[in-house]
Amino acid sequence: MTMGSCWELEQEVLSGITQEQLNNNVTPELIEVLKQTAYSAVVGNWGSHGGLYSVLEVTADQLAIPQKGADWEDGGIWLRAHRHTWLSVDGPLNGSWQYPFTIVAECNLLLQQFPDLEELGAELRTLRALAYLWLIDTFGNVPIIRETDRGGSPAQNTREQVFQFIENSILENVDLLTRNNTRTNLNYWTAHMILAKLYLNAEVYTGTARWADAERILDVIINEGPYSLSPNFFSNFSANNSNSPENMFTLPYDANNAGGFNIHQMTYHYSSQLTFDLQEQPWNGYAALEEFYNSFEDGDTRKASLREGPQFESDGVTPIIDDSVEPADPDGPAINFTPNINMLAPNALRQAGTRINKWEIPVGQGPDLDNDFAIFRYADVLLMKAEAAWRQGNTAVALNFVNQVRERANAPALTTLNADLLLAERGRELFAEGHRRSDLIRFGRFNAPWWEKNASPAFRNLFPIPENQLQANPNLRQNPGY
Repeated sequence: MTMGSCWELEQEVLSGITQEQLNNNVTPELIEVLKQTAYSAVVGNWGSHGGLYSVLEVTADQLAIPQKGADWEDGGIWLRAHRHTWLSVDGPLNGSWQYPFTIVAECNLLLQQFPDLEELGAELRTLRALAYLWLIDTFGNVPIIRETDRGGSPAQNTREQVFQFIENSILENVDLLTRNNTRTNLNYWTAHMILAKLYLNAEVYTGTARWADAERILDVIINEGPYSLSPNFFSNFSANNSNSPENMFTLPYDANNAGGFNIHQMTYHYSSQLTFDLQEQPWNGYAALEEFYNSFEDGDTRKASLREGPQFESDGVTPIIDDSVEPADPDGPAINFTPNINMLAPNALRQAGTRINKWEIPVGQGPDLDNDFAIFRYADVLLMKAEAAWRQGNTAVALNFVNQVRERANAPALTTLNADLLLAERGRELFAEGHRRSDLIRFGRFNAPWWEKNASPAFRNLFPIPENQLQANPNLRQNPGY
């Protein structure tokens, strides 16, 4: 599929809605049904292995997918992702391009069909801006495709032009959006969050910092919005987290009706099936780096986002035994998730590395989770406010907002602040939520060496335009360095 290189997709026929209804009876209820085709594209494959989420996380410094013999070799794509030696032909990069452009295409189709519905148009243009926020962050120089465009080979735009397009899309539409707390649809507040993210990274995207603008937009959310920190950090990730006061924009995964969120399959050991009585065996892939695990203070409740130590069956008593354990594993056949991973490849130990434990896994769960995935969370707003204030020299304000987040985590208040402390705090709070790569780039740390990764050149801050897209669209030019 090369949907990213052309503007047109066949419109999906919605079950139970006739063309006559579309033409003559565009009620508010019908509008809600229509726009879900665009939101369904956002749910898409975000929460499953191999797409944009995987690329964002595995190229950062908190998670890796160690190769265990032939298992997880996968043509070396995840090793290259970790080591920053990826290739333009690597499939996950093509998927990372297609995912946001599919959202763009769905929004454009609805905008073409219903050009006179002002509020629907505003929401769709805001959703399209979110897709472009992901695109400007990952690929930079991408085609801007509007609903009025025609032709199968759109011209490529500069990163600065994409920045302006996102900014204008929000500013021109935000006042038409609902101020209701619509968690699974964008609203006035989450449109501000898109703009705040854009301004926070403005120096990366355009060369010109916009810290004051970021803080001004964040203040709107903080002072006027309906959000607050949940008293319990992990309630934001529970199986029934749809009413969290902190989760701002979420992907409403449902094991039966909207599958695709399978983080438990992606991270846990094969035999962890016995811990949760899972219906299917996990894949034993994603594991946290030891340095990140050690960054948590012992009293920090967020440390439980990583599962560590001896593992037991669902009775909590019977140790889980791995009959295929490697003879070189010092822990023997009783499964013990250790922070240390002996190597990235080719013979990482099967039980090495702590595992993602942030989202609740109910006993007896199938391959898909019911937990909603929060794309935007209020704790991030507070940490963004702290960073924007700190970058403008207002450390007292910054400390206040950082310590609000730390207090909820039962971590002691900070009395001083610097770039290392801010980045580390964002890492602990937002672990495995898709933000780390962008944070590392903004703080100038993405190209630094870390475990099993040498220093990487600065051009790696952008991914290459995927080879499939270059072949499909002659108007695309490869990003510098590739």
